[in-house]
Amino acid sequence: MNNLSHSERVDALIQHFWKSGYLTLRRKFGTYLPEPETMGKYEIDALGKFKKSNYAIGITLTGEDLNNKDIINKLEYLATRHTKYTNKNVKLFVAVPRDAIISAKIILLNLTEEARKNIKLAPISTETVN
Repeated sequence: MNNLSHSERVDALIQHFWKSGYLTLRRKFGTYLPEPETMGKYEIDALGKFKKSNYAIGITLTGEDLNNKDIINKLEYLATRHTKYTNKNVKLFVAVPRDAIISAKIILLNLTEEARKNIKLAPISTETVN
C-alpha cells in the first residue's frame, strides 16, 4: 500500500470538483492551468467555478495536517470567503484520506456554523492505482 503523493491527492480533489459540476480554473500540478494564488497566508490546491458566479476553493489534507494546531484557523478562514462583488459564499472542498474522515468531522465540529455549512468533505483513497 503506497500513500498518495500531493499531485495525486490534487487529482482526486479535481475529480470531486467535476462530480459536483465545477469547472477547474486554477490548480496545482496542472499542465495547462495556472497555479492558484495564496488566500491570506494559506495555500490552496484548486479553484473552481460553477455556472456564472458560484466559486469553490479546494484543499487537500493528510492525517498529519489534521493534527496541526493551526488547521482550525485555516479551515475557518477559507470557509468564510466571499466573492468580491456579489458577496456570495465560496464553497470549500476539503479532500481527506478515507481513514481520516472521522477526525476531519470532529475538527469541523469546532468551527462556526457559517463555516461548517460552507465546507464539503471529499474522502479520497489512500492507495495508488497501478
